[in-house]
Amino acid sequence: MFKIGIITASDKGSRGDREDISGKVIADMTAPVGRVEKYVIVADEKDALQAAMLQMADELKLDLILTTGGTGLGLRDVTPEATLAVIDRQVPGIAEAMRAASMLKTNRAMLSRAVAGTRGRTLIINLPGSPKGVQECLEVVLPALEHGLAILKGEASECAR
Repeated sequence: MFKIGIITASDKGSRGDREDISGKVIADMTAPVGRVEKYVIVADEKDALQAAMLQMADELKLDLILTTGGTGLGLRDVTPEATLAVIDRQVPGIAEAMRAASMLKTNRAMLSRAVAGTRGRTLIINLPGSPKGVQECLEVVLPALEHGLAILKGEASECAR
């Protein structure tokens, strides 16, 4: 079982003006592979997002951080920038796979700026803000996630299939 963190980027959610359904979808869908150790809702602010990621990766040593929201073209959509500021290495195939699968359902998927990468032994993945988008993207990445996290933690060979 992996240790998971969830970060929801939402101005309205951080003020309590909107219920965070996407974060709940993440928790439900990841239950078979891990346990949510930390869940936060922060405003769409780069510094707040970075601070939450750094705490989860560096202090709590979580295996996986999943963000939801802030990946679009809006001026306050800064989740990818916050993620790029804290990761050591990008894992572009994850975001590419999510966009490719989402493009089969909506051409708006090309507007996603989501990124994925690692910080130490933590994998960070940006997911869309909508519950439906979260579900569709997690359905794409979850089958490979267990193996990828095991490799990152040094518990599996990259050649194992």
